[in-house]
Amino acid sequence: MRIEWSSTIFIIGYHLALLIGLPFFFMHNSPGIGIYLLAFFLLYASGLSITAGYHRLYSHKSYKTNKFVEAILLFFGSMATQGSALKWAFDHRNHHAYVDSDKDPYSIKKGFMFAHILWMFKKQKPIEKSVVSDLYKNKLVMFQHKFYVPLMFATNIMAFLLVGYICSDYLGAFVIAWWVRLLFLHHFTWFINSLAHTWGAQKFSKEHSAVDNYIISLLTFGEGYHNYHHTFANDYRNGIKWYHFDPTKWIIWTLNKVKLASDLRKINHIKIMKKIALEEKSDILENIKKCWFVQKKAVEEKVEKITDDLLKKLSETKELINQYNAFKKSKANKSLLKSLNQKIKSSQRQLKEEWKNWKRFSKGFSNIHTIFSS
Repeated sequence: MRIEWSSTIFIIGYHLALLIGLPFFFMHNSPGIGIYLLAFFLLYASGLSITAGYHRLYSHKSYKTNKFVEAILLFFGSMATQGSALKWAFDHRNHHAYVDSDKDPYSIKKGFMFAHILWMFKKQKPIEKSVVSDLYKNKLVMFQHKFYVPLMFATNIMAFLLVGYICSDYLGAFVIAWWVRLLFLHHFTWFINSLAHTWGAQKFSKEHSAVDNYIISLLTFGEGYHNYHHTFANDYRNGIKWYHFDPTKWIIWTLNKVKLASDLRKINHIKIMKKIALEEKSDILENIKKCWFVQKKAVEEKVEKITDDLLKKLSETKELINQYNAFKKSKANKSLLKSLNQKIKSSQRQLKEEWKNWKRFSKGFSNIHTIFSS
């Protein structure tokens, strides 16, 4: 394996420096609460700039924003010390295109530690313009890429000097607000490549290794719903429920509400429900094969029928919504729109019942499978 010496020396070097130096630092220094609070702010500002900027804006184009917001995201993204937005997006797009294969730059199939950190010690593939051609047209992105190293140092120096000035503790700011903050930020980000492909549920797809895990979302600024993300990569959300911890989603939503972000890409809930139903159907049919009880064919036929009924109702509801939107766009008469709206509400009520029946059936079969396969 050809080694990428610059990143290897940097990453190993600052880890060793903290491992050796922190005990001596805390023996002779007691940083005030202000240092920790400001370090936490910088942790989130730089972390969210990676998730909202590098990831959801530049890698997946899940929303649009103006140059002012972009400049802020690139400023704190540089402070995050994870490479330029151009290089980060290039690696990440390849990750999605070739997930779990040899071409995946941080494939979990090569081991947990490889996906977490060791991939950065390997000689990196040069950026292929065709993969990130859209970003080559972005002057801010290209400026940051060209001057990434001085920008990385400048932003971190500015941050620690400001924290040191505010708290009258430059050494504490240097150690805690720069290097300890960076240690946590790096590993939180790297958890997305390692833990989020190892530990959790696969509700939306088992075609890839990505998993959903609420605990991981707490550490990764909302990126823990990774099975959903790999299934619907262009959605600006990772956590689709209101209670899902996804501060990146909340930031983008807020920017949209104050007219600083637009064109938020959001997967239709009916499409999501279809994907869940098909995935659960596949699980049920697979489990039937493992059961020893007779009349498997009858059970399989029932599964097919219940699934088909649900998918039919989902398609009907979606078609009604599409008709309503088309007629509304063409400025159809109000009575027609009112009639369609009533049909949609009726269809949605029926769909709600169909969905409840499906979930009961799916859960019930899971319990039956546990009994008959034991």
